[in-house]
Amino acid sequence: MKHFFILILISFCFSSCNSVKKYNEQVSKLHSVEHLKEDVDKLYNQLKKHHPKLYQYTTENDLNNKFDSLKQTINKPLSTRAFYKKIAPVVSYVKQGHVSTGYTVKRFTKKEMKKLKKQKLDFYNLDFEFLDDKLWVKNNYGNDSTIIGSEIIKIEDDSVSNLIETYKTRFASDGFNTTLHNRYVAKGFSVFYTRDKGFLDSLSVTLKQNDSLLVKKFKRIKKEENKELNDSISTKKEKPLKLTKTEKQTKRIAKRKRKKYNKKHGFITKSKTYTRNFEFKGVDSTVAYVKIRSFTNGNYKKFYKEVFKTLDSLKTQNLVIDLRDNGGGRISEIDYLYSYLTLTDYQFLNPSEVNSRVPFFKVLMSNTMPNTAKVVSGILSPFIVTHNFLNTYKNDGKIYYKFKKYTKTKSPKALHFTGNIYVLINGNSFSASSLISTHLKANNRAIFVGEETGGAYNGCVAGIYKVYQLPTSKLKIRIGMMQIEAPQKQQPDGFGIKPDVQIIPTKNDRKLDKDPELEWVLNKIAS
Repeated sequence: MKHFFILILISFCFSSCNSVKKYNEQVSKLHSVEHLKEDVDKLYNQLKKHHPKLYQYTTENDLNNKFDSLKQTINKPLSTRAFYKKIAPVVSYVKQGHVSTGYTVKRFTKKEMKKLKKQKLDFYNLDFEFLDDKLWVKNNYGNDSTIIGSEIIKIEDDSVSNLIETYKTRFASDGFNTTLHNRYVAKGFSVFYTRDKGFLDSLSVTLKQNDSLLVKKFKRIKKEENKELNDSISTKKEKPLKLTKTEKQTKRIAKRKRKKYNKKHGFITKSKTYTRNFEFKGVDSTVAYVKIRSFTNGNYKKFYKEVFKTLDSLKTQNLVIDLRDNGGGRISEIDYLYSYLTLTDYQFLNPSEVNSRVPFFKVLMSNTMPNTAKVVSGILSPFIVTHNFLNTYKNDGKIYYKFKKYTKTKSPKALHFTGNIYVLINGNSFSASSLISTHLKANNRAIFVGEETGGAYNGCVAGIYKVYQLPTSKLKIRIGMMQIEAPQKQQPDGFGIKPDVQIIPTKNDRKLDKDPELEWVLNKIAS
C-alpha cells in the first residue's frame, strides 16, 4: 500500500486543475441561497456517511437542529468567505477535533506564484501564545526581536480579544475539553486571521510593551532584502579560500553527518529547531529530558534506540517526556516509543470502528482527488478492495478495521526504561500525544504535570481522512474515518488526560524565563 500511495501522490502532482481565473471567480462571487443550502445538506450527508462516531458528543437531535438552524440563517446570497464563517462553527459543534472546515484561498497563476515565492508578509514570522487571557508574541523568526513578549491589542481596527473569541468557534477539541482552545487559537492565529480577512499585502498591529502602546506596520517584503542588508554591512567581499582535497573530504563527511542528525531528530526549517530533543537536566545533570514537538518527521527509531541505550548504560532513574504543544502524528512512532516505556505486555489499539468495508477506496475516490489518481485507483481497485475486505469485519452490526500491527499483544523492548517517568502536557497535546498519554496514565506508569490534554482519553476519529469539496462554495471538509482508541477507557467520556499536578504558566513566568511545569518536576526529584 505504501508504494501505491506514492504512485497516487506522483499522479496528483502532474494532474491538471481548473483554470485559476474560473476558480477565483467561483469563490469570490455571491452564491445563491438555494445552492448554499444544498452545500449544507451535502456536507451533513458526508458526515453521516463516513464518520463512525458522529453523535458521540452531540446527540443526533441536537446536530439535526444545528444544521437546520444554519440553513434558516442563509437568507441572502453569500461569498465563500462569508459562508465559511457561518458553517465552520456548526461543523465544530460535532466536537470531534479531526473534523475541520478548510478555507478556500485565492489561487495564483504560475507567474504570480513565482513572484510571491520571492516575497513574504513578515507578520507570518510571529509565533503567539495565549496566557492570562491575552495574546502575546512568543517568538519572531524575522529581524525584530524587540517585540517578543509584547501583548497584541489590535490588528487594524479589530480588537484581538474579539478576534480570539470568534476564532475559537471555528474549530473543536475532542469532546467537552476546553484547554485546547486557548492554546490552539494562539498557535494558528495568523492562519485564522488570513481566513478571516483574505490575502494581505500589509497590516497594522497595535502592541503593548510594559505600559506603552506601539503601532507596527507589517508588509510583504522581498526575501532578498534581509540578505542585501547583511551584505551591505561589509562593502568588501572576501574571496573564498580554496580548499585542499583533505578539507573538501572533511567538509563532505561533516555535511553527511549533519544530514543524518537532522533526519534523526526531525529538523524544522522555519524555527531552526528539532522535533525530537534529548538532554540531561537538574543540578547534577542526571534527569533525562526528552522534548517531542510532534510525532511526524524524521527517523524516530534511530533516535529512540540511542536515547534508551544511553539511559540504560547510565542507569538513569528519572525521565521527563515533554509533550506540550505536541499535536500528534504517526501511530507507528508512539507505539514504538511506548514499547520502551511500558513494564508489561500491552495491546496498543482496539480494532477501529469504520463506516465502510472499503474505507481506503472511499478516500481515493473522493471528489478532491485528481482524475488521474481516480483512474489509477480504478485500475488497481481489485487489489485495494481485496485488501480492505481482508482487513475489515462486522460485529454486532458495526464494521471494524483490524489494524493487526497494533491490536496484537506485544512485549516491552529489551532496553525498556524502568525508572520514574514524568510527562508534561497542555491543551495542545492532541491526537497521538493524547493516545500514548492514555496508556501511561491508565497503567500508572507516569506522573502527569501541566493541564488537561486537548485530545480525548477515550480516543479520536482519525487514521485516514476523506476530504470532500462542497460543489458551490468550494470549501473542503476533512472527515476522520477510523475510531483510534486504546483498550483503556474512562468515565465520563469526552475529556482529556488530566494532570496529577495542575500547573498553568503565566505571563510572569515567561518574563522571568521560567518553565514552571519542568521546575516542579526537577524540584520534586531533588527533594
